Amino acid sequence: MSEDFIWQGEAATQAFAHYLASYLKAGDIICLAGDLGAGKTTFTRYLAEGLGITGTIKSPTFTIIREYQTGRLPLYHMDAYRLEETGAEGMGLEEYLEGDGLTVIEWPQFIEEELSTNYLWLRINKGQDDERIVRFEGFGPRGKQLARIIEEEYG
Repeated sequence: MSEDFIWQGEAATQAFAHYLASYLKAGDIICLAGDLGAGKTTFTRYLAEGLGITGTIKSPTFTIIREYQTGRLPLYHMDAYRLEETGAEGMGLEEYLEGDGLTVIEWPQFIEEELSTNYLWLRINKGQDDERIVRFEGFGPRGKQLARIIEEEYG
């Protein structure tokens, strides 16, 4: 199952991220694919806000993982861009992916083999001006459940 949405401006990104945050639980994985500048980190910032996480959400491009513990769920924000050549084997990512919080992964295509079978994949593409075209697809029972919720209740 997959569906496309168009977000008009940053307020639409914020609204969707807050909406999705209300359904997320420990162990959920959100994969964010898309071109540079498409809004993956912006989406994560609003998702964190929706979880009640305070403070600045920064891209973990150089650290690979940033942890935020102040919200309803711990947030593990990953950026796998730098893992394109090396992969993630031996990095201990499973501690996060199978952990007690929400894992958000930017550039997930570079560590796809490390992912569990349950995740929600969002592809964010730039449209006209400040428009974003978003396609989502759920994988595994939990990923499909989240996709169904989005399709039925948000769409």
